[in-house]
Amino acid sequence: MQYPIRRTLRPEDARRSNLALVLQAIYDDSRLSRADIARATGLTKVTVSDLVAELMAAGLVQESGTSGNPRPGKPSTLLAFHASARDILAMDLSARDQFRGAVLSLRGEPIVTVERPLDGAVGDDALAAARELAAELRRAATHPVLGLGVGTPGTVNTSGTVLAAPNLHWHNLALQDLLHDDLDLPVRVENDANVAVLAERRFAGGPDDLVRVQLSRGVGAGLLVGGRLVHGAASDAGEIGHVVIDETGPACSCGKTGCLETWTSVPALTARIQADPDHRDELLAEAGHRLGLALAPVVGMLGLQHIVVGGPAHVAATPLLDAARDCIAERTRSEFRPELELVASSLGANAVLLGSAALVLLGELGVG
Repeated sequence: MQYPIRRTLRPEDARRSNLALVLQAIYDDSRLSRADIARATGLTKVTVSDLVAELMAAGLVQESGTSGNPRPGKPSTLLAFHASARDILAMDLSARDQFRGAVLSLRGEPIVTVERPLDGAVGDDALAAARELAAELRRAATHPVLGLGVGTPGTVNTSGTVLAAPNLHWHNLALQDLLHDDLDLPVRVENDANVAVLAERRFAGGPDDLVRVQLSRGVGAGLLVGGRLVHGAASDAGEIGHVVIDETGPACSCGKTGCLETWTSVPALTARIQADPDHRDELLAEAGHRLGLALAPVVGMLGLQHIVVGGPAHVAATPLLDAARDCIAERTRSEFRPELELVASSLGANAVLLGSAALVLLGELGVG
């Protein structure tokens, strides 16, 4: 019989965790002293002082003045996060007609933004475009680079391999390894809907339990439970676009009939509206109802209260949102369940870029 290996926490692991804990506190509030951080984290003052010294030596933290506390004694020295100490490179590969990239500060502020038209490129040609974009961003950085984050459509495993991205004709593509070899930088590749939900949490003040639906060339969802991404056993959690919600509906490119994507993807819904512009609101409401049918079991099973919908403004519009909210509320109604909050994303077209930056922050600095 084999017994599981007992893994012990090494001193360097504990130190790395404590560094992340202290940096997170300063990132979230740049009005803290060393004593404040010790109280907030439960670490000793000596430990905090040692960790702050290490973060200052790395250029990530700097002293920013003294507190105005009127208490007797020496004023406390306040600490601030140094947002320009590093650059983050971010790429959004989710759009139908272009790849987008950006160089951002550690606060997610864009410094340089680059767009590269695809002109219908798929397969090796699309890969070449992604690699060229990454190299261009690397050249555009003006500070040491913390890493590159990439949000891509398709199913992506924990090693950053794109298992399947049908719209790009990518299968078992080791994108993370390829870009790491190209740039000699830390690279993290994740599904576009997953990074977008990280952006909602980090940059839009979203809660720890959250679903973010991304309406684009397909339909995907990112799910946070307890602040952690849910990947699923096969790295395909959130791939709701090919869930059948109407067996009499349109044929889908995946071979099934009536998939959610045939009702609510941007190309499908845009085509319906263009064919019948006088009934735009009704068509949006119908799509919203179908989205609600797909999400209601998830909301009911996990007890979720917050859903964010991202996509072009003409699609993620009031009729669609209202219909989705009404459908989910009707199907999950309970005397114990709080009112469902379902809103359009406030991050606009930059959600995947910001989420890719959040992915790097989390992976390299532990700031989540």
